[in-house]
Amino acid sequence: MNIEFLSSPQNPKIKLIHELYSAKGRKKEQLFIVEGIREISIAFQAGYKPKYIFINQEFINKKNTHFLTSWKISEELIFQIDSTVFSKISYREDTEGILAVFEWKDHSLEHITLSNLPLIIVVESVEKPGNLGAILRTADAAHVDAVVVCNPVIDLYNPNVVRSSIGCIFSVPVALATTTQTLHWLTQHEIKIYAAALQDAAFYYLQNFKTPTALVFGTESQGLSQKWIQHADKIIKIPMSGKIDSLNVSNAVAIITFEAMRQRGFISNG
Repeated sequence: MNIEFLSSPQNPKIKLIHELYSAKGRKKEQLFIVEGIREISIAFQAGYKPKYIFINQEFINKKNTHFLTSWKISEELIFQIDSTVFSKISYREDTEGILAVFEWKDHSLEHITLSNLPLIIVVESVEKPGNLGAILRTADAAHVDAVVVCNPVIDLYNPNVVRSSIGCIFSVPVALATTTQTLHWLTQHEIKIYAAALQDAAFYYLQNFKTPTALVFGTESQGLSQKWIQHADKIIKIPMSGKIDSLNVSNAVAIITFEAMRQRGFISNG
């Protein structure tokens, strides 16, 4: 492949990458960064459109770049970068020497396709990128229909979300919406709402998740808003025997989601 070489940190394309490390820059350009062969491959499989692919010069010298052919992208979008410059634009230490810039997608509720027996994870105002990334990994492992992020506090394409999700941000359908919009959408599709909270709650494992189900989780600091509590079909909780009364939200999502999957017969009992 005849790949153009970039060596100057003042190159406009290099400057663009620095800009995309801020939420303001991502919003302005409608672009975001992905690092690593696996993550980039999943983004391609999910139909994300590349703007640029940047490859560390040493990476090209050491590895076979046959995977670039499988991505079926124009050579005009691929650039070789000096190792010193690449180290300054890379966010991850284990980036594998490859970084891509992709275009944003539409994440409205209308773009979610539901199965005959939907299982939805809803998180309200999740505060930490690492938690959202972990939730997306759970969603991918459980093969849920979608993750809905209500009243988002963090940018979906924050590099820490992309990194901690190890590409599951692309493999899982994700919608961004307000709580009001999400409640309307769930009601419209006749999906039962199970809200994780402490007040007047029943144990999660006593519920029937074999019907269209939305599992709803709030923040660790504030919990769910009253709107979810008021409109939930059932308030559920995880038994806690220690001195604290709640788990990290990503752990809570995993526990309850896999109980739903167990009930639906997708997980062996041993």
